[in-house]
Amino acid sequence: MSKPIIVIGGASWDTIIHLPTLPAPEPQTIWPDASYRTLGSTGAGKSLNLAALGHQVIFHTLLGQDAEGRQVRDALAHPELQLLVTETTTPTEQHVNLMSADGKRISLFVQPPAEPSGLDWAPLQQLAEGCQLAVVNILSYTRSALPWLQTINLPIWTDLHDYDGTNPYHQPFIDAASIIFLSSDNLPDYRQTMAQLVNQGKELVVCTHGAEGATLLTAAGEWLEQAAVPASQVLDTNGAGDAFFSGFLYRYIEGAALQDCLQAAAVCGALCVASQSLVSSDLQPEQLV
Repeated sequence: MSKPIIVIGGASWDTIIHLPTLPAPEPQTIWPDASYRTLGSTGAGKSLNLAALGHQVIFHTLLGQDAEGRQVRDALAHPELQLLVTETTTPTEQHVNLMSADGKRISLFVQPPAEPSGLDWAPLQQLAEGCQLAVVNILSYTRSALPWLQTINLPIWTDLHDYDGTNPYHQPFIDAASIIFLSSDNLPDYRQTMAQLVNQGKELVVCTHGAEGATLLTAAGEWLEQAAVPASQVLDTNGAGDAFFSGFLYRYIEGAALQDCLQAAAVCGALCVASQSLVSSDLQPEQLV
C-alpha cells in the first residue's frame, strides 16, 4: 500500500445556481434552472477524488463552529480520508456559484476563507513523516506550512488556478513546489509562463485549457498535449480542475508515462462534470488505466 498523501487547505459549503446564461450587469429577476447546496473548494475536491481512487488522504482544512462546518465534515466522510480540522471563530468558507449552461461560472465568496494569525501544525507534522507528498492549495493560511514541509523534504505539488503570470501572492507556492498545475484563463501566452516556471527549477508544469484540453512541459523540455475527453453530459463543472489534478497524480504515483497521466486526468475531469458533486460516483481506478 502506498504512503498517504497530504492535502492542505480548501473546503467550503456552497450554493450552486444554474442559469441558462450568466446574468447581464443590469437590474433583473431571474428564475434559475436549479439550485442546491453542496461541498466545494479545491482541497475537498482533490481529497475526495484521490480517496475514491483508493489513496489514503490526510486533509487539513479550516472550518467554523457552525452548521456549515458540520455539513462539510459530513460530506468529507470517507474511509480513505482522515480529516484534520482547525476550528476558527470565523464562519466556514461559503461561495455562491452562478453556473451557465455552457459551464461558465461566476463565483461569489460570500464568506471568505478564514485567515488565522497563528496555527498549530503539530498534529499534521506528526503524520507528515510517513507521507509521500503534500498538495498545498493556495489559501493564505497554508503558506505557513511551506517552510516545515521543505525542512522534512516532502515533495510539494500546488495548483495555481487562474494565475496571471505575475501576481506576487503565488510566489511562495511556486518557490516551494516541484510540480505545478495552473489554468490558461488569465495567461495570454501560457507557453511562456510554463517555460518561466520550469526555468525556476520545477520538475514539470501542467496547464489546463478547459474544453481545449491541457499541455505539459518538463524540466527536460518535453512538451505534451492532451485533448479533453468528451463528457457523457455536463451537469456541473465545479471541481473539474481538481478532478483532473487528482487523476494525473493517481497515475503519476503509479509510475505511468506522462502522456498516460494526462489521459487519466482528462477522463477524471470528464467524469466530474457529468456529476453534481466534486467527485463522480462512477469514478473507478480501472477507468484511468
